[in-house]
Amino acid sequence: MISNHHTHSLYSDGSSQPEEYILEAISKGFNILGFTEHSPLHFENSFSFRKENKEEYLALMQSLKKKYSSEIAIYSGMEMDYIPGMSENFSKIKSEYKLDYLIGSVHLVRPENNEELWFTDGPNYETYDKGLNELFAGDIRKAVTRYYHQLNEMIETQHFDVIGHFDKIKMHNRDRFFKEDEPWYMALVSETLDLMQDRDVIVEVNTRGIYKQRSETTYPGLDILKQVKKLRIPVMVNSDAHKPAELDAEFEYGFSLLKESGIDEVVYFKGNGWGFERIK
Repeated sequence: MISNHHTHSLYSDGSSQPEEYILEAISKGFNILGFTEHSPLHFENSFSFRKENKEEYLALMQSLKKKYSSEIAIYSGMEMDYIPGMSENFSKIKSEYKLDYLIGSVHLVRPENNEELWFTDGPNYETYDKGLNELFAGDIRKAVTRYYHQLNEMIETQHFDVIGHFDKIKMHNRDRFFKEDEPWYMALVSETLDLMQDRDVIVEVNTRGIYKQRSETTYPGLDILKQVKKLRIPVMVNSDAHKPAELDAEFEYGFSLLKESGIDEVVYFKGNGWGFERIK
C-alpha cells in the first residue's frame, strides 16, 4: 500500500492542478492519494483555500475521483488551521465541503489577549524570530508553551482525524533557542501526546522538513516516535507535498524511523474509515 494523505494543490499553496498530482501518483504506483488544501481563513493570506473556488473545486474533485477510480483511490480532505477565536468549526467545514477526513494543524500562534499572530512556518526564519521578539518579548519558553497549548485546545475542542506535523515548532529553532531534551519541552510534548491518545488522533510522520532541508528529522522525530509507540497511537507517513514530485519524498527515511522506534503498522483511509497495514 503506497499512500499520501497530506497534499496541497494550487487551490491552496501548492504548485499544480490536482490532476498533475494524480498522474504522478499513478506513475509511482500509489494506491491512495488524499488532497488537503489549507482551510479558508477570514483574513488575507497567500496559502489558504479561497471560498469563491468552492463549487469549482468540489466539482473537479468528484470528476477526478470518477475518472481515475480504476487506477487509484482519491480522497478529499482538508488541513484545518486552528486559531483560537478566529478559525471556523472543523465539523462545519467538513460537512460544508463534503470532506472524507481532516488534518488539524497550527501554523499561526495567537498569544493570549492578542489578535496578532506568530507565523511559525514558511521558508524564512526571520519571520519566526520577529514574531517571537515582538509578541513574546523573546521568551521562547512562553512562546513554545503557547504553541502546544493551542494544539491541545484544538484537540480538546475540534473533531479531526490526523494531527499535522505536531512538533513543527522546532523547524526554525534549529537548536538556537531551546533543546528538545529540555525537561519543560519534553513535558509539553508528553501532555499533547496524552491528549492524542485520549482522543484517538492519528500522528503523521511528516517528511517535508527533510526534503526541504529545514529540519534534521521528520515531524516528529525518533525520540517522540518511541513515545508514540508506547502509547499505541496510530501513525501514518505523509510528505506534505506541494509539488507532484514531492509525493513520496523521503518516505524511505520516514518508514525507517518507524521501524527503528518499534512501530510495525500504519493507518490509511479506506473510504468509510481507517484501516491498518503492517510495514513490510
